[in-house]
Formats: sequence, C-alpha cells, structure tokens
Amino acid sequence: MIVRGLVILFTILGLNALAQQVKLPQCKNKTVVIAHRGNHIAAPENTLASCRDAIECGADYVEVDLRTTKDGKLVVLHDDKVDRTTNGSGRISEMTLSEVKKLQVFNRNKKTHRIPEFREMLALCKDKINIYLDCKEANIEEAWKQIKAAEMDNQIIVYLNDERQYRQWKEAAPHIPLMTSLPKDVANTEQLLGFLKKTQVQILDNVKDHELIKVANEHGVEVWLDVQSPSEGPTSWKEALDKGVQGLQTDQPAHLLTYLKGH
Repeated sequence: MIVRGLVILFTILGLNALAQQVKLPQCKNKTVVIAHRGNHIAAPENTLASCRDAIECGADYVEVDLRTTKDGKLVVLHDDKVDRTTNGSGRISEMTLSEVKKLQVFNRNKKTHRIPEFREMLALCKDKINIYLDCKEANIEEAWKQIKAAEMDNQIIVYLNDERQYRQWKEAAPHIPLMTSLPKDVANTEQLLGFLKKTQVQILDNVKDHELIKVANEHGVEVWLDVQSPSEGPTSWKEALDKGVQGLQTDQPAHLLTYLKGH
C-alpha cells in the first residue's frame, strides 16, 4: 500500500508540473463563460456578428469551428456541408474560398452575413475575447501560422477531436492550451490519472462526476461543461456549477452572465 501510495503521489506531482508549463488565457469572469458559436440568438452562428455580440455581452470565450476549403483557406463553419446554414449546398472541402464568400448565411434579422475566414475572426477577437477553437477538419500548420501572425497565441485554447490532432498541435505549438473530452472508458480516479499522464491537456470537457472533477482540478486540469440546450436556464446552470466546474459553454451568454452576477 505504501509503494502504491508513493507511485500515485509521484504521478500527481508529475502531472501538476506538466500542467503548470502551459498557461490558460486570462478571463474576466470567475466562472468562465463560453459563447457557443458566438452569441447566436440574434445573429447567425459562427459569423463575425455573433462574435461581436459575444464580445459585447462580456463572455470570456467565443467558440468557433474551423474547416479548410478546397484551395487550403481556413474558414469558420460547424458542419462539413454548407446546406444547413447558407443558401448554398455542398461540402466546404470541395469549395474554393471565392465560392464560399458568395454564400449568404441564413439569418433572422434580415442582414447579410457571410462565412468568415479564420483570419477575420482572429482580427475581430484580438484583445477583446478569447477563442475556443474547435478544429473540425482544418490544416493545423496553417491555423497556427495565422494565430502567430495575429499575435493571438495567448488568447487561444484548442479543442481536440482525435489523437491525430493532439500530436499535431503538440508538435506545432506545444505551449497552446489543449482541451478534450474524457473517453467513455475512463470511469475512476486511477483511469483518469492514467489518461492525464498520457494526454497532457489543460481542460476536460463534460466530466460530470463530482469526484472526477475534483481529482482533475487537483492536478491542474479545469473542467468546462456544455449547458447549451433548448431548455437551458438557471436550473441547468446551477446543476452544473454545483458539480464544481470552472466553465460553462452556453447558447445564452448574456443571460448566464446576469445569473452568475447574482450568485
């Protein structure tokens, strides 16, 4: 038992040391508020307008999705096709940037919106709001090149969708904070420690077990929960916060911020 305890202790010390090497962007709010695809209640998701609204309401992060066009340009779009959100059709990977720019994003406020380039989103967010970057299918070398050019490396966290992305980001930009979801087969403290030793991330997504959240926090890893849903509101926010998480991704950033100020 003593030997096993020492092994766990040294593992903890090692994980803490690794976590401290990478710093998260600074935030305004005690509980981190992430505007899911921007504040897209009034403006269409993943547009510059929805990002401006997220900035204006005081969110800490805007969550945006990154994809690469046929001619290697980076654009902000959630789906692999443009059908759901625009007046066009087809896969974004089979369209040139010129073709993408001709599309109009569906909206309720009757204003004309476009699919933005990543460089446009970076320029808008600089010194105003952090970016939670969900790499869907994107050229990571080009993404990092644009982040550096915009001098935004201290305002970015990257959400990883697979192990390949993990390796690519670690190679391209080892100091960029990384986030991922906990695998379904990780269900106890020992398994969590094993995962964190193998996968050096700074944030975990959607860990709902209070004990695992506590263990992650003790090892320098934050936990952010997705609370966006049609029924999102004070009940779901309180339930998430009671678990001891550090951040919430929301479709209602303005209302969530008002709620947090009163609690």
